[in-house]
Amino acid sequence: MLITEVSEPSEEDFEVLKNGLNGFNEVHSGPLLNEKVSSFVKNDKNETVGGILGEINWGWLHIKGLWVSESVRSKGLGAGLLSKLETYAKSKGITNIRLETTSFQALGFYEKQGYVLFGQLPDMPPTYTSYFLMKQTRI
Repeated sequence: MLITEVSEPSEEDFEVLKNGLNGFNEVHSGPLLNEKVSSFVKNDKNETVGGILGEINWGWLHIKGLWVSESVRSKGLGAGLLSKLETYAKSKGITNIRLETTSFQALGFYEKQGYVLFGQLPDMPPTYTSYFLMKQTRI
């Protein structure tokens, strides 16, 4: 047996590890929906000026990122993107949502959308704080 040096994994090694971990987890949790999801804001030139990325996994929607260009901010697009992904998750029977934001990003925005702070990590990234929020909705 050999433990390799730390390095970026090959796609093949990454898939073997991911499949092994998923197989182990499913023995305990059963098979669950796992889906990457997104929605985008396009301007009249069909350019992307905002979007939201998420992943449904283990019965939760994990918002991985939400961005709206400064040129179109304060028009309700961020709230619209969030609402669209939440509605999609509900259509799949998913009512639990989680996300992470930092002290220089959008904590207040997410709290206005009904998200509740459940944890934080200081100095992540250095000199800032990362906040972990969740929201439970009804179908």
